Amino acid sequence: MTPANSDERRKLPLATRLIVIAATLTVIVGGGVLLAQYLGNSMTSEQVQKEKDCCWTAGVTPAWTIELLGVSVPRAASDRRAAYKSGRVDTSLLAFTLPSAAADGYLEALNPPGTTLIKNFNPEGKDYKPLAPFARLGLPEPETIVTGMRLGGLCQGDVTTPEGRDVHHCVDIYAHEFTPGSTRIYMRASVEPGASPPTPGGTSAH
Repeated sequence: MTPANSDERRKLPLATRLIVIAATLTVIVGGGVLLAQYLGNSMTSEQVQKEKDCCWTAGVTPAWTIELLGVSVPRAASDRRAAYKSGRVDTSLLAFTLPSAAADGYLEALNPPGTTLIKNFNPEGKDYKPLAPFARLGLPEPETIVTGMRLGGLCQGDVTTPEGRDVHHCVDIYAHEFTPGSTRIYMRASVEPGASPPTPGGTSAH
C-alpha cells in the first residue's frame, strides 16, 4: 500500500501539493504560537500576582504620604489611610473622608483650570485587581464603583491653589460619596524608584 500511496502523491498537481504543505505548516506553526502564548500568559499572570503581593513598605503613615505627594489635606479629614508599594514604578496610596460639602470645595481647588471631575462611565469589573490595590487599605477599588463616584487628577504645576500647588507627582483622584453627606477621597500616584524621600520602616513582602 505504501508504494501505491507514494505514487498517488507524486501524481498530485504541483499546486495541490503546495497547498497541502502550506496547510500542514500552518497547523504546526499555529500550534506553536498558541503554546507560546499560553506559556507567556501563564508566566505573565504569575509575575503579575507576585508583584501584587509584594513589596509593601511597613510603617507608612498618612502624614508621610501627604508630604510625599505634596498635597494639602484639610484638617477635618478623618479615617486617613495610606500605603506605599515598591516595584518597577513605586506607587503611593492615600485615602481619607470629608463631609461632602467640604469635599466638593477641596476637589474644586484641585481641578486644573477648565477641567472638572467626571463620572465613572467605564467601570472595571468587580474582580478588578490593580497592581497597587486600595484593598491594601481595606477599601473597594474606586475604578469599580459607579454610583456616587467621580474621577479626576492633577500633575505638578496644574493648579496654583494651596491645596495642590506643591504637588510633586501626577495624582489620580477618585471621590466617592459612599453615604449621603460623606465623601471618601482616594489618591494614587506613581513614583519613580529612588525619587522619593527615604521610606519609613522597612520593606515588607506581605
